[in-house]
Amino acid sequence: MSSAHKNLSVFSTSELPDISHRRFVILVSEWNTDVTEALFEGAYNVLVEHGAKTENIIRGNVPGSYELSLGALWFAQRDDIDAVIALGCVIQGETKHNDYINHAVAQGLTNVSLKTGKPVIFGVLTPNDQQQALDRAGGKHGNKGDEAAITAIKMLGLQKQVYSKL
Repeated sequence: MSSAHKNLSVFSTSELPDISHRRFVILVSEWNTDVTEALFEGAYNVLVEHGAKTENIIRGNVPGSYELSLGALWFAQRDDIDAVIALGCVIQGETKHNDYINHAVAQGLTNVSLKTGKPVIFGVLTPNDQQQALDRAGGKHGNKGDEAAITAIKMLGLQKQVYSKL
């Protein structure tokens, strides 16, 4: 379902795991800062609201969305990090540049998650224009940062379920 038909800030919170001892990285692209800062605020607030300790939330910045993959790898390789939330915004321009960036970032973050076995969450907006980005960064369609944080929490819960049965 597209976010035009779903509010990104509305999600089920039943059966969320205890995250008070978990460490999160929120990795933020500095490109389209007005959007990515709103995404960061959403992700940070959702983590804290659901039990993360502020001292267990680390912020990292990268120049642009393309650099999210390498930044995520560096953090995910640390033993003291449980999940990485990658936030960015690549707005379609006059060329197909955004297609290449979006594909590379999606594939890169997937690879980091598979390589490290840790949740690495794709919180990158891929809108057609600035207004669509703002609508998904705390505007009328909610906040993708909220959704990314709750996804990280749920994936940690699934990880615990899978590995506690061994």
